[in-house]
Amino acid sequence: MKNKIKQELQNLVDDEYAKFNKKLCPDTKKEMLGIRVPLLRKLAQNIVKEYDWKAFLNQADDNCFEEVLLQGLVIGYAKMEIDEKLDYIQWFVPKIDSWAISDTFCPTLKIKPKDLPKVWDFILPYFESSKEFDVRFAVIMMLDYYLTDEYVDNVLEKLDQVSHEGYYVKMAVAWCLAEIGIKFNEKAMNYLKSDNHLDTFTFNKALQKMRESYRIDSKQKEILKQMKRTNTK
Repeated sequence: MKNKIKQELQNLVDDEYAKFNKKLCPDTKKEMLGIRVPLLRKLAQNIVKEYDWKAFLNQADDNCFEEVLLQGLVIGYAKMEIDEKLDYIQWFVPKIDSWAISDTFCPTLKIKPKDLPKVWDFILPYFESSKEFDVRFAVIMMLDYYLTDEYVDNVLEKLDQVSHEGYYVKMAVAWCLAEIGIKFNEKAMNYLKSDNHLDTFTFNKALQKMRESYRIDSKQKEILKQMKRTNTK
């Protein structure tokens, strides 16, 4: 099976896309074949349907960007109870070394509403990690599943506590705040105007992302523009 799936990956290789993707994901040390995500998704769904997907996960190559991403997609598509899924997520997260793997993996997990409390508790320790993509994983999970009436206040509290200096952490926090600004505008604005703990880069990026959204009106975009920090907090 391992060799067959490797051959299927080779059949999907696009050299020009590999060059493009390497520029988008400069931090990964993995070999990059150049396979578009929709094709990887289709292959992952086929592995879950036609193969022993657990055997694939045990045999897959961690040195190839697409093969690692394929593992994450298989975990997302495979049918299993939440406790088993969390075990596989815990196994997979250390393999994440780029924003592209994190941001494609998280929404594919399709966490059910009934499992959100358990997954929330699972995510929290990743905020304390010293590893950049552990923390980004936690933030993106909140972005994908917890921007709801029930959880948004808790999300804001956790985002305010993030202290990791990694670029991809800061960008994830800014993105998440911008989405809160779109979905829960009053809460976001109150937070941004408060004595929060955001560094200047993250704060200004959140404002920028909100201003770039077509879902924010021109009047508020002007207010956001005036809120930009010039200090180096």
